[in-house]
Amino acid sequence: MLTYRTFRNADPPVLAALWRSRPDQPGLSQPVSLDLLEQLVFAKLYFDYDGLVLAHDEGRPVGFAHAGFGPNESRNWISTRSGVTCLISTRPDCDEEKVAAGLLERSEEYLIRRGARILYGGGIGPPNPFYVGLYGGSDLPGVLDSDHVARRALEARGYRETERTVVLRRELSGLEVATDRRQMQIRRRMIVEVTADAPTQSWWEACIFGEFELTRFELRPRGGGPAIATATFRGMAPGGGATLGRAVGLIGISVVAAHRRGGLAMFLLSDAFRWFLRQGIARVEVQTLKADAPARATFSKLGFRQVEQGGIWRKER
Repeated sequence: MLTYRTFRNADPPVLAALWRSRPDQPGLSQPVSLDLLEQLVFAKLYFDYDGLVLAHDEGRPVGFAHAGFGPNESRNWISTRSGVTCLISTRPDCDEEKVAAGLLERSEEYLIRRGARILYGGGIGPPNPFYVGLYGGSDLPGVLDSDHVARRALEARGYRETERTVVLRRELSGLEVATDRRQMQIRRRMIVEVTADAPTQSWWEACIFGEFELTRFELRPRGGGPAIATATFRGMAPGGGATLGRAVGLIGISVVAAHRRGGLAMFLLSDAFRWFLRQGIARVEVQTLKADAPARATFSKLGFRQVEQGGIWRKER
């Protein structure tokens, strides 16, 4: 008989064991440890015991689901107007569809009870309250296509996929970035400033990325003035550690509106990759919406290849 209950203080080892029961599932960071779960999940200021539900079959833990909320407009606390089921995880040796259905139902009940009018399946920034660094790539990708159990559970409860995400990767060994006349002109006019161990820029960003080493690149006119393009990367492992062989993930890139479509993003990213290569970084990961054709074209020119796709699922009450 399946039973469900909310999180208790003694549950972290149980959750870690459930996570490790799926060693071959793409998108799940392995091996997970209690310290990682504490850093990236339980230590969040907005972690709510009622939002994490565990399933048991005759007393044996067989799955869990975790729901939460994104930030308010000021990004200084959460907003409960919409909620997200960040993760649904089941053991492979149980009735997965039945367990997942029960977990999702209780996750929805929690979100609705807190006031959510719009429900999402799978997190993506900014509603990415938990599991950045543990699921997906540089950020939460919604629900990965390889996450079959979660996708079927969401579809069965009336969610519809509203957007597609693409997870991309680029190895930096043998980096050769083509330089054309436009790129050379930008180099004559602009300079790239690098801030290692960059500070976070909002309370929400500190909550999500504060455990990771951030590096920020800003493109500025050589004569001085504000940045006209910015790119921020995070170390893919919490806390940094030894540099050689590490990976970084692009978590944000922006170009001032008046300067877009001038090759500045390509220039800034190319310069960032050269800098990372000198630091011993082996790989860069990035995520974008499949519908964002300009971004995908830029990443393609920079040598990225697709490693996974995901979907953002939505349901209104």
